[in-house]
Amino acid sequence: MLEFAVVAPLLFLCFFAAFEFCRVAMIRHTADNAVYEGCRKAIIPGGTSREATNETRRIMNTLGITDFNISVSPPHIQPTTREVTVRVEVPLNQNSFVPNQFVAGKDIVRELTLYREGSQ
Repeated sequence: MLEFAVVAPLLFLCFFAAFEFCRVAMIRHTADNAVYEGCRKAIIPGGTSREATNETRRIMNTLGITDFNISVSPPHIQPTTREVTVRVEVPLNQNSFVPNQFVAGKDIVRELTLYREGSQ
């Protein structure tokens, strides 16, 4: 009984820490993929910032991420636009499964800039 009382809190601390850090890694990789796919939607001829936002949101929602901000620059893509940038900010306070002790107040920010296809 005494051994369990001493070891159990440490065991649970390690378990929840590992669980939370795995969740953060999953969010980071999903955000990387989301900005890439969103940017790909916007750089093709005829692509819009709305399509980029929708694709980015769709991919972020596959992981169950509830609170995040997406920005696409420029907001209106013209035929003469050379580059498109998609940025995602995910606050970890609202997107953690366990009580937030290790990453409280932190954000994951991912941004990608690609040249548009067919731009000179």
